[in-house]
Amino acid sequence: MFPYVEERFSEEEVAVLQRYFTNVYGPVFALVNLPEVVKGALFARYSRSPKSLRRLFLDEFVCDLEISGDASIDATVGMKRAEELYERVFYEYGDDSVAQVGGVHLACEQASNILTKILEWGRLMAYLEQSTRYIGYDNRMANGHYRYHRPSSVLESALGARYVGDMDRMFDTYGELMPRLQSWLIARFPRQPGDSDFVHRQAVRAKALDGLRGLLPAGSLSNVGIYGSGQSYESLLLKMRSHPLDEARFYADLMLTELRKVIPSFLQRVDVSERGGEWSAYFADTRSQTARVLERMWPESVPGAATERMGAATGEVHLVDFDPDGEDKLLAAICFAQTTLSEDEAMRRVRALGAEERISLLHAYIGDRKNRRHRPGRAFERTDYRFEIVVDYGAFRDLQRHRLLTIEWQPLTPELGYTVPDLVLEAGEERAYVESLERSRALYDAMMPEFPLEAGYAVSLAHRVRCVMQMNAREALHVIELRSGTQGHPSYRRIAQHMYRAIAEQAGHRAIADAMVHVDHGWTDLERLEGERRAETRRALREEQNS
Repeated sequence: MFPYVEERFSEEEVAVLQRYFTNVYGPVFALVNLPEVVKGALFARYSRSPKSLRRLFLDEFVCDLEISGDASIDATVGMKRAEELYERVFYEYGDDSVAQVGGVHLACEQASNILTKILEWGRLMAYLEQSTRYIGYDNRMANGHYRYHRPSSVLESALGARYVGDMDRMFDTYGELMPRLQSWLIARFPRQPGDSDFVHRQAVRAKALDGLRGLLPAGSLSNVGIYGSGQSYESLLLKMRSHPLDEARFYADLMLTELRKVIPSFLQRVDVSERGGEWSAYFADTRSQTARVLERMWPESVPGAATERMGAATGEVHLVDFDPDGEDKLLAAICFAQTTLSEDEAMRRVRALGAEERISLLHAYIGDRKNRRHRPGRAFERTDYRFEIVVDYGAFRDLQRHRLLTIEWQPLTPELGYTVPDLVLEAGEERAYVESLERSRALYDAMMPEFPLEAGYAVSLAHRVRCVMQMNAREALHVIELRSGTQGHPSYRRIAQHMYRAIAEQAGHRAIADAMVHVDHGWTDLERLEGERRAETRRALREEQNS
């Protein structure tokens, strides 16, 4: 059994919770019998709160609901009538088509930062995860432990005491540096006239949390809210049930149990041996067979090999593939949708256009983009870019959330080195920071021979991981403009700015780069300051309207 810190509720609280949550005590549960807007608001608040979802619901949401008519409902019991209805519909319309339009809000709590990336694998699902920018990890849980995953196989081994000791020390360092860094920031960036003390403190705290999140190991625990269709959950569970990591398979079973209380027939195939069993076995077999072939061909390149280092791409961003004719193809795609020309003929005519005509056509299609949400149409999907990126795992977690593109990443190890934030260097805290990262690496090295999968839990978020991101120009516009924004973390802001320059200069697609008018190329001191100012203005306006 995986360790889980169970939250205690009073009898009165349990009576309320069991109307809206399929499980009152476990780490995985679905939300039912609530308006969609309440589920969405609850998940949104969840991402910035240290509380569990059920405690958050009791403290901040239940008082606004009319619950007197729900007293007879018990969501922890499977819905037999719903199952009978789904069965009848399935026989008439087919399971795949129906499973695409039935969705569930599901919470997975106390999941490691390794598991959260597995949970967030699906393209057609929505996720909200606790943010290390708003939630500190210096407080212990109800059982007195820091918030990190404790795999039973490791704890029961000769490395168990060292694992707990070293992980605790990493969290100790995080907690010791937090007040020191905040004090330095307050002195370095004093409160500006017109800013309230609350706004300034919030911006400073966010900056400190950003600066120190690299000290947290990947085993740090997080809460994730998921919304997806039955078909999307089926696909995710089939992958998770074949995953080599025990934590992933354990949570897959918990998720299947809770989802079957809400959409039972959508998930009938998952654990049927000749259906889902064969699919999961296929995933596991192809992964293991590929690993064996690669280990035979290039033994020095597999994770954990002593000779594996940075490889060919030593920079943060490397544009490894693009189409030199990408801009011509984009212009031809613009013409295709609004003419009767074949694509070949549209391409021929585009190549004959003069520079001014090309610019005029592209500007007309892009229009006046007053904000980054005004995105050009699907003609921008005609050309692609493939980036190889080496970035700290903390920033990778943010980039990985862009699932409408192709993103693949290598196993997390300490072999690609780590990053030390400029903020930590300027504050004079480099020594303690680096000592903690070296402790992380030493623990990883000690675990690798016996626990090669679990060793990833020990790797700090400041250590770097290599990934590839392949996207069309339309998605590149979205990713680069969003992640270069002034409120973003410096690590991924820098990645976005490099990607922009690679498209403009290396690919030579300056017209496409010019369409990205909302890319921010500058830097700021307190990234969250403007956001906190706007939030305070909205709060004041709301209070004025309600008074």
